[in-house]
Amino acid sequence: MAHDASHYLLVPQSVAAPRGVDEIAQLFQASRDGGLPLTFRSGGTSLSGQGVTNGMLVDTRRSFRGIRVLDDGARVQVQPGATVRQVNARLARHARKLGPDPASEIACTIGGVVANNSSGMACGTEQNTYRTIESMVVVLASGTVVDTGSDDADDRLLEREPELYAGLEALRDRVRGNPDSVDVIRRQFSMKNTMGYGVNAFLDFERPVDLLAHLVIGSEGTLGFVADTVFRTVPVLPFAATGLAIFPDLSSAAAALPSLVAAGFATIELMDAASLKVAHAQAGVPPELAALQVSTHAALLVEYQAGSAADLRQKQAEGEAVFGTLNLVAPVVMTTEPVRRADLWRIRKGLYTAVAEARPSGTTALLEDIVVPVPALLGTCETLIELFEKHGYEESVIFGHAKDGNIHFMLNERFEQAGDPTASGEGGLDRYQRFTEDMVALVLSHGGSLKAEHGTGRIMAPFVRRQYGDELYAVMREIKRLFDPAGILNPGTVLSDDPTSYLRDIKAVPTVEAEVDRCVECGYCEPACPSKDVTTTPRQRIVIRREMRTAEAAGDTALLEELREDYDYGGTDTCAVDGMCQVACPVNINTGDLTRRLRTENAGMLAQAGWTLAGRHWDAVTRAGGTALSLADAMPERLVTTATGFARAVIGTDDVPLYDGGLPKGGTKRRAQTTGVENAAPEAVYFPACIGTMFGPAAGGSGVTNAFLELCERAGTTVVVPEGIGSMCCGTPWKSKGYANGYREMTERVLPALWQASNEGALPIVCDAASCTEGLDTMHRLAEAATTGEYSALRFVDAVEFVHERMLADLTVTAPVASIALHHTCSSTQLGTNASMTSIAETIAEEVYVPVDWGCCAFAGDRGLLHPELTASATAREAAEIGEREFTAYASTNRTCELGMTRATGKEYQHILELLACATRPQPAHAAGAI
Repeated sequence: MAHDASHYLLVPQSVAAPRGVDEIAQLFQASRDGGLPLTFRSGGTSLSGQGVTNGMLVDTRRSFRGIRVLDDGARVQVQPGATVRQVNARLARHARKLGPDPASEIACTIGGVVANNSSGMACGTEQNTYRTIESMVVVLASGTVVDTGSDDADDRLLEREPELYAGLEALRDRVRGNPDSVDVIRRQFSMKNTMGYGVNAFLDFERPVDLLAHLVIGSEGTLGFVADTVFRTVPVLPFAATGLAIFPDLSSAAAALPSLVAAGFATIELMDAASLKVAHAQAGVPPELAALQVSTHAALLVEYQAGSAADLRQKQAEGEAVFGTLNLVAPVVMTTEPVRRADLWRIRKGLYTAVAEARPSGTTALLEDIVVPVPALLGTCETLIELFEKHGYEESVIFGHAKDGNIHFMLNERFEQAGDPTASGEGGLDRYQRFTEDMVALVLSHGGSLKAEHGTGRIMAPFVRRQYGDELYAVMREIKRLFDPAGILNPGTVLSDDPTSYLRDIKAVPTVEAEVDRCVECGYCEPACPSKDVTTTPRQRIVIRREMRTAEAAGDTALLEELREDYDYGGTDTCAVDGMCQVACPVNINTGDLTRRLRTENAGMLAQAGWTLAGRHWDAVTRAGGTALSLADAMPERLVTTATGFARAVIGTDDVPLYDGGLPKGGTKRRAQTTGVENAAPEAVYFPACIGTMFGPAAGGSGVTNAFLELCERAGTTVVVPEGIGSMCCGTPWKSKGYANGYREMTERVLPALWQASNEGALPIVCDAASCTEGLDTMHRLAEAATTGEYSALRFVDAVEFVHERMLADLTVTAPVASIALHHTCSSTQLGTNASMTSIAETIAEEVYVPVDWGCCAFAGDRGLLHPELTASATAREAAEIGEREFTAYASTNRTCELGMTRATGKEYQHILELLACATRPQPAHAAGAI
């Protein structure tokens, strides 16, 4: 918990996870009584050091996650632990969204959005947090709870906090009575500005309670705790057109800004020549950039957004006229095609990824943001490039929100070189300090702000006085005193009288291992991690590995051993290795790869040999597993659970599964066969997953194997199940557990058999469990990487995708389903088959419901049987959402995921193809109808 996305590191003395406002007030009391500073942490995506402390760290993400949509989406009430993406997902059905649109929406929480006055790519200064918050519930350092939305809020504030009330009135009058202050505020807050406190509130509002609310916005946890917020939402503009305007140089791009702003573009994103060179090497680069030999060029990524197709066409026509007046390298092609638009945005959003991922091991990626008046943007960018060269910062890029004069730039620094006489080359704190001084002088000379979006934090706290002057700095000091007289809330953040405080407590990034060295500790992975509420997240696993290396280098063997011991359960045993962290990670790290490698290193010789032996007799093993489940189903549940519980206590919880009565009977033996049109050539090789042998179908179900073959016959599609199928597996059990020898043997058995069955890759291999499809594809890719491409022509397709593309049009729905609750899986997400799954469900059901709180179920093969607490935690929120109403059917696309969701919800989940088979069976006329 000491680590966040910033380059600062302070280790807290204690961590608290309060469950409500009352406990927040108790923590404030304890902080005052003990003199222990207190800092709030939610998503931990902030880059400026506002979420770290050596006092008490308060985790507000775990319990404060409530979201309540109001007035058909016109407003939304949110607690600080919910992410922007989660809120927008609930608003989507109302065609509304939050005004702030930070790029970190996948992980940043409402607590951080409010604390930092977040904006983003399109919202500018009109739809940022400050402008769109209607009311809040704030807990003051004194313990007083203020609901600014109540009718008598101002009177209550006067009654409960008279000194604060009078102080706010006095500051309002003081600011308004000083023409110089008014001028500075109007100039500074005409731009994006998150530097210091939001003293523009003194010009915008009269009542002290409104002043309080808007001063708290952007205060970074230094004035109180925002427990609940009501936002006014903004409409979603569903029609968009995006294009890339490439200019011969930065000067031409800057000169084009006034015309493009006047043309009404929603976003205008700048990329300098260094950015374009980075983008040029990315996958999916658009043709106009791919054909360019980048030298001094610059580009603007522009986008129109509209409420209707007609409005969009009109805007595009106006834009064409503007483009004709600009000094462009090539014509701008505005596209509405989703894939093409996504490729264009990937250029812009991938800059941080590409530069951070490629940085040298052991260096820190520093992403900073500044804002200047738009006319000063060109000069600022040109001088920044000169500063990069002057201070030796290579591979630095400039990009950002040109329409707002707000740019980001990225540096790579090796901080551990600071003060080290043996370090080679120039770097570390000394260089960083010299660069910062030059950069501050540059921005302020242009009348800009040193922070536009990322918050003041620790990084710019010493420069607030220089930006605002002595008088407004004194006003800010008085704001802090009025709200927090004891100085307990996040000291050192926003305001600092020490000019060098930003150079202290810098986080070192030791070289550890390939899987983790690229990590920038941004926390994007955390909301997607199934173990986030039970043990650790991917970010925490990585930082613990770094702390182990630091302890080892320092010779702290006691700490090292303690960390290693705790890591076995918290880091390795409870990792679902589902890969969802990689989906969210901006630098493409899959901590599951690290976990699998560690399991391989920790696997004992006996276990390795046992699993290798099991692989050699896999047909017998899977049938024995199925038989054991059938026997257990026939016995008293208490007897079986007691026996497995005893075995777990003796042998180990990571080796013996825990039985419960919710498990099904065993499945059926897989066998070679050909199904479909008689004498017709097969269209695919069918690979029924072995989990269908171990786990039988849901009550009343036929099982996915029977369902798929039934669908093939009905649609006239011929498939062949290969000889020896009973002994084949996708290899995931060995790979996920780290049993390399068994995995290699299974690979050497499966791929040659499938090569032969598919006529050397002429036929696709279709698998009926999403995780096994992914497993087969991974097996193939790993084998290809290790050989000369012997099986390169093999193609693996999930059964859901195969049915959707090849068979669905030939099936007739005879018994539609009223409603289906659909659980997407981590594997179907990574395979890209969620849309096909949903389409099949929509074909047979009047209503398809995909939970907003969907997430990986963490059953993960047998992980849910070994560590049921992991699955229980991972599915809790989705299960609660599903439990709010009844559905006719419940479906997924993987048998173990179906078991996990059945256990979580108490509802029988089936494979979506089972429901499709049932819904398309020929029905006697009198029997037709809903099932």
